Amino acid sequence: MFGDLMGMMGKLKETQEKVEATKKRLDNVLIDEASSDGLLKITLTANRKIKSVEIANSLLEDKEQLEDYLILTLNKAIEKATNVHETEVAAVAKEGMPNIPGMDMFK
Repeated sequence: MFGDLMGMMGKLKETQEKVEATKKRLDNVLIDEASSDGLLKITLTANRKIKSVEIANSLLEDKEQLEDYLILTLNKAIEKATNVHETEVAAVAKEGMPNIPGMDMFK
């Protein structure tokens, strides 16, 4: 029994390390999003860190319009990055989880 428990604990630690490595790798996965007309472009990592923002000169003339563009485009980019992040981390976590009856968290 204790061997099984120690094996499960080791597997959990290994899985935790793989999840952390995946999160670190996601710092290098870039998500690009642009407004529908291409006047604003956002690049962020799958860990939701903004890497670049490109703004067309025409948007600089209208503060309110620029704010709207930023909100819409950033929200779309963050949603995409979150989906990539959650999918990648869940796949690694599920792969490494020991088979514990009643703990089917990743169905």
